[in-house]
Amino acid sequence: MMKVKSLKCMELVLCCCLILSCIVSTIGASSPLKVGYYRKSCPRAESIVRNAVTKAVSQNPGIAAGLIRMHFHDCFVRGCDGSVLLDSTSNNLAEKSHPANNPSLRGFEVIDEAKAKLEAICPNKVSCSDILAFAARDSALRAGGIKYAVPSGRRDGTESVFDDVTQNLPPPSLNAEQLVQNFARKGLSLDEMVTLSGAHSIGVSHCSSFTDRLYKFNATHPQDPSLDRKYAASLKRRCPKSSAQDRTVNLDSLTPQRLDNQYYVGLKYNRGLLTSDQTLLTSPLTSKNAWNNANYGSNWSAKFAAAMVRMGSIEVLTGKQGEIRRMCSVVN
Repeated sequence: MMKVKSLKCMELVLCCCLILSCIVSTIGASSPLKVGYYRKSCPRAESIVRNAVTKAVSQNPGIAAGLIRMHFHDCFVRGCDGSVLLDSTSNNLAEKSHPANNPSLRGFEVIDEAKAKLEAICPNKVSCSDILAFAARDSALRAGGIKYAVPSGRRDGTESVFDDVTQNLPPPSLNAEQLVQNFARKGLSLDEMVTLSGAHSIGVSHCSSFTDRLYKFNATHPQDPSLDRKYAASLKRRCPKSSAQDRTVNLDSLTPQRLDNQYYVGLKYNRGLLTSDQTLLTSPLTSKNAWNNANYGSNWSAKFAAAMVRMGSIEVLTGKQGEIRRMCSVVN
């Protein structure tokens, strides 16, 4: 009887290993990117992008948050194909014009500057989507000391559709279960979702994204009871109910210029600015992950780096797919 049970256990282990092997193979097959892709065709590609980011962030630290967020917004709509960089035309309203991107995204000029320099020395070699992935990586290094290698070889898409943003980007009103579902559709796990949410450690949000938590939460509570009262009072001063101005507020009230795990520490004190922030700690589905990120900063940094690489492989175009744009704001 013991031998039968032992054999069954071995079969179960082998089965699990086979499934895991298939998953790993599938992930590898769906992302034929590689580190050092431009080593021969354009050796200075990554350093040129890094220099452009370093200069921009030195002049305006907020650019780092804008570039990281831009990469996220690009990858979640049509995959990481640079579609968020395209301008609207007379017969097409592009992603860039969507309220989720305009005026919240920043750093387009950094991408354009890097692209112009690369076209001058390596014409038709480096894609805009790769430039954006490099820029997000370099921003994470500048803002948080987070270092990771970026697999590259992406090609640029030729379409950008306004309505695709609404259908794919998670709005700030989502709860934990909805966020998990949204990220799962992109092939990202629950822990990767919680980890990538830490990008809200830097950057700002407009009052219109969270004032419902201050003034019209529900019939019983005009103010969201999960908000720290003193924090809510400071938000009301910044975003008065009667104001016509859509001002901005730091997403992280503790270390707003530093990409770190203090975002999760803020959640412990009910200082999550958006519904999609605070839900990570209040939901049993994600609370353990959020607590771990709050307590172990170095672990979160390592996970964030790995999750950024994973996100950067979503539905990429490679080989002869798409194109290499000469200018990032328009198709060839």
